[in-house]
Amino acid sequence: MRRAFDRRAALAAIAACAIAPLARAQDPRGAAAQDAARDWLAIVDRLDAAASYKEAGAAFRSSLTPEAWAEAVKKVREPLGTVVKRTATQTRFASNVPGQAAGEYALIVFRSSFAGQSQVRERLTLAANGQRWQVVGYTIEQ
Repeated sequence: MRRAFDRRAALAAIAACAIAPLARAQDPRGAAAQDAARDWLAIVDRLDAAASYKEAGAAFRSSLTPEAWAEAVKKVREPLGTVVKRTATQTRFASNVPGQAAGEYALIVFRSSFAGQSQVRERLTLAANGQRWQVVGYTIEQ
């Protein structure tokens, strides 16, 4: 009897772990933030530094010049090549983010593969700006 209970408890725990990511993915706020992140990344993927700079939030634009951003895209993103796969692995929300004013933020991590690099992590910080999310931070970890 104890063994059957242990099996049921284990199966329940496995099911809860499998369902939890689905519940998070269906959170409308998380979905909107991920959509905004993916839209912005699509611009970066085209290596359009000017357009991605323009679409980024004010905090992003005030932290570096358009020329510095264009250089970063050329130096870091361009060598990675075409996106093969990009999967959101984490989305969380915070009201305080280091280096930013208090507000509503989404912190999203993507596990990505590119033609020139098999695995990288892309970390984005997005700020709520009215009804939309805008990227205010972006890093690539190789």
